[in-house]
Amino acid sequence: MESKWSEAEGAWAPQPRWLRMLPLIGYVAVIVLANWAISTFGIVPVGFGLYAPAGVYFAGLAFTLRDLVQEQLGRSWTVVAILVGAAVSALISPQFALASGLAFLISELADFAVYTPLRQRHWLTAVTVSNTVGLIADSAIFLTLAFGSLEFLAGQIVGKLWMTVLAVALLWAWRRRMAAASGTALS
Repeated sequence: MESKWSEAEGAWAPQPRWLRMLPLIGYVAVIVLANWAISTFGIVPVGFGLYAPAGVYFAGLAFTLRDLVQEQLGRSWTVVAILVGAAVSALISPQFALASGLAFLISELADFAVYTPLRQRHWLTAVTVSNTVGLIADSAIFLTLAFGSLEFLAGQIVGKLWMTVLAVALLWAWRRRMAAASGTALS
């Protein structure tokens, strides 16, 4: 089934259900992988002399995947993904699972306030602004709950920004290619 950008719906449509589930699966996976990475590798360098918990790179991808889940499946599936990811992560590290689950849920509320209204005007702006707000909120909450300190906040933000920029750039290029193929303009 071919996907075409629908300006009226503001989404890629129609798509097979299995394809719309990929961001959901990816979102759950990066939540689990973020917690696994922290438990396995601890603190890692992120550049500029800064350090952060190793899950920072996976968590950075989570924000873009979260927006895709919201766009493809809706808000409720986003919350379900966070809960499932935290539950599976509890098998790895209950402490990090609880901290990341709560941080993702609270940053998700910020995302609802930012992404949804901006999405109606311009997708790239919505993803960029919501990811930035989400990664700052998530970082502060996670570090406070998991470590009782904001010592790695700057590193968390830098590490998540690296991954957010990469993910948004790849998605923008893909959307541009799909829009060109279908003869429609990007929103």
